[in-house]
Amino acid sequence: MAPNLFRLLLLAIVVYALMRGGRDEKAAALMCLVAAVATTLSLSPLTSRFASVEAAVLLIDLVLLGGFIALSLRSDRFWPLWVAGLQLTTLFGHAFKLIDADLVSRAYAASLNFWAYPIIAIVAVGTWRHHRRMQGA
Repeated sequence: MAPNLFRLLLLAIVVYALMRGGRDEKAAALMCLVAAVATTLSLSPLTSRFASVEAAVLLIDLVLLGGFIALSLRSDRFWPLWVAGLQLTTLFGHAFKLIDADLVSRAYAASLNFWAYPIIAIVAVGTWRHHRRMQGA
């Protein structure tokens, strides 16, 4: 999917989480936003992007995984475990590129970007469920 579509979806979900979510939903949404901005700012120049391991993006993805794991450990909800698991799956893309430097750049890029969509979708569903619980309370 186009990067601008992802940015629009992410922004909409962050606003939704900030307006309707609880502590966990807001934290996850903000972590996703910060990671997306940091990733965009840290990518290699277009001519060499994803030709080798994107070290800065790897570091951002590791920090994001740590944040999601911390959120999962303190949350009383199940959805943060899914988000952490999907983020771990994202890190496999970096591992594959480390193992096989000849991995096609587009495949490497796709493996890093793919799981971002289900992650933000899970945050949106978590926010919706939190809001619904609060309305019923």
